[in-house]
Amino acid sequence: MPTLKGKTLFITGASRGIGKAIALRAARDGANIVIAAKTTEPHPKLPGTIYTAAEEIEKAGGRALPCMVDIRDEQQIAAAVAKAVETFGGIDILVNNASAISLTGTLETPMKRYDLMHGINTRGTFACSQACIPHLKKSSNPHILNNSPPLNMEARWFAPHVAYTMAKFGMSMCVLGMAEELKSDGIAVNAIWPRTVIATAAVQNLLGGEETMRGSRFPEIMADAAYAILTKPSREFTGNFCIDEEVLRAEGVTDFSKYQEPGAELLPDYFL
Repeated sequence: MPTLKGKTLFITGASRGIGKAIALRAARDGANIVIAAKTTEPHPKLPGTIYTAAEEIEKAGGRALPCMVDIRDEQQIAAAVAKAVETFGGIDILVNNASAISLTGTLETPMKRYDLMHGINTRGTFACSQACIPHLKKSSNPHILNNSPPLNMEARWFAPHVAYTMAKFGMSMCVLGMAEELKSDGIAVNAIWPRTVIATAAVQNLLGGEETMRGSRFPEIMADAAYAILTKPSREFTGNFCIDEEVLRAEGVTDFSKYQEPGAELLPDYFL
């Protein structure tokens, strides 16, 4: 069976939520995890820091390198990439997970919030990819995986929150373009997106609180789906916009009950 043992993953936004779940799944194989995130001090509304995540990763069986990185700053990205290569000898996988969200209409979206979403989602994804690609080229099975939706270019996905949709679709456009651009280098570039809402701090704080959390699946479903993608041969599986549930069904999973609160009615995610 394919494994991530000894592989080095550079994961943005890995201090909590989906990013941390992906890190912990890889850590169980004995992977090296670069935690590229901003949170260094405990926050009243956001669980975990890069250091608490590092502790969990090492308890799970991996090696962790916590790096304070604001992915809007390419110098911070470059420093973290250099430290990762110095510590672990290279980079095999990049997971562009970090995102900012504001489900607001055009008049309700301050330009500061617009800039934040585009700076983190689209620009941050591009910048992290650019910094990691030279090292990914040296890997035996290199992957880039973006936490972004299929490019469903329908007005209904833009109208309620055009700024956010543009920022997330920017990440997906990176998949579309880079998968073809990097095909000859054997670097797989794919996207992963959830069928349902996922229980994260963003959902808790911004998208409906406890009621929405109850109708959300746990981040582990995204982690298991990401694992299935990242262990595939990079030259054979690239340019795909994957949905977590579909990936796991293809792997033979039929019971998804462990990923949710018993009896909860699941809420579908955006863009599907």
